Amino acid sequence: MVAIAGTYQDGYVKLDREFSSTEPVKVIVTFLEDIEISSDKRLTLSDFSFAKSQKILEEYKGSLSDEVIEERRSEV
Repeated sequence: MVAIAGTYQDGYVKLDREFSSTEPVKVIVTFLEDIEISSDKRLTLSDFSFAKSQKILEEYKGSLSDEVIEERRSEV
């Protein structure tokens, strides 16, 4: 792994030094300064309802924990 500093502006990253590769290289970009990211889809406390969850699951007879584990295993 190679770490190179750079600057992000207007959708582009400009590296502070040269880096060459003959193959595409995956990168991770970390923004070091705190910035606000606006989002149209923000979760609020009203998005979570214990009563709503109970209503949805009232007919469910299995183990919710087992279902969550099975779902996670199937995604791997």
